[in-house]
Amino acid sequence: MWMLLRPDSLAVLKDQKCKESLARYFDVLQNKKYANFKIAQSFPAEFSKEDSTIDLWKIHEELTKEFYEFRKKVDEKKEEIEVLKPPFHSYLDLKIEIAERILKECCFCVRRCKVNRYAGEKGYCKCGIDMAVSTFFEHIGEEPELVPSGTIFTCGCTMRCLHCQNWTISQWVEEGKNYGYKDLAQIVDNLRASGCRNANLVGGDPTPWTANWLKTFKYVKLNVPVVWNSNSYYSVETAKLLAGFIDVYLLDFKYGPGECALKISDAANYWETCIKNHFYAKSYGELIIRVLVLPNHLECCVKPILNWISKNLGENTRVNIMFQYRPEWRAYEIPELRRRLTNEEKARAIQLAKEAGLKNFII
Repeated sequence: MWMLLRPDSLAVLKDQKCKESLARYFDVLQNKKYANFKIAQSFPAEFSKEDSTIDLWKIHEELTKEFYEFRKKVDEKKEEIEVLKPPFHSYLDLKIEIAERILKECCFCVRRCKVNRYAGEKGYCKCGIDMAVSTFFEHIGEEPELVPSGTIFTCGCTMRCLHCQNWTISQWVEEGKNYGYKDLAQIVDNLRASGCRNANLVGGDPTPWTANWLKTFKYVKLNVPVVWNSNSYYSVETAKLLAGFIDVYLLDFKYGPGECALKISDAANYWETCIKNHFYAKSYGELIIRVLVLPNHLECCVKPILNWISKNLGENTRVNIMFQYRPEWRAYEIPELRRRLTNEEKARAIQLAKEAGLKNFII
């Protein structure tokens, strides 16, 4: 059915620019290569639960370098992970250990609330210990290269966008349902087995649930590329944990360097955080950037965003310029957000992308 509704999802398999920017992703979804988490499950890590967190981070830093060297050998068929003896502790286990410690002084996002989630404390995102899943399904509304996508929506978010279209999820109007790690891993496997091209971790935002996702993929059996579908407002600690775990970073680039992020989404230092995480994503995985065009925000936001992407990440970076904005939730509080985009604004956004020199953007 999805082939009839989204024929572009078949056509994209012949799109040379898309294939070049997401080359490894296409290999993983066709089972020509292993997803990062599958390799991380097999890559040994020597550490003890008695090690200090500082020491664990040092070990992690060194292993991240070694992981990508090992992955290259696996990709080139010089190593075969299926014949390796399962390690006592893996690189994925190390990530889990560090992430579990972060839960005691939570800093998965840049707000660094430092709450002890094990003790029932909750920070800005209102997330506890047990991941709350809103829904999961085969999504055919994502970028063509991702469709059909095995999307898993979790509750809670690190930002408070007044125009949020998923506000019932992000703001906990829905309570969600808790799943055990093995049960959630089975859901991921089932989505993959049903024909989904990827496991799409979304919300709200997946950032508060970083530890939970790492633990879930310890039990996932099938080879499936993992997509981190995020607002980009996460900490350097989270960025490090995602390296060697995430295959495709599907990152929002919401606002320019002015005050728009603070005004609309209560996100101080969004620009600085966002560019750091995009650099990190480019270094450790493959990248699709979403730019949601907001009414009256072309010159202050869209223009500097597209120029920055082209200059710093390259003209062939995969960019989705999105015209889907509609007033939702509390958008009425911001006068310019009370309406949809005009045709002139859409045309201007396309013009800005071309002027920036971007050659791999879709709308």
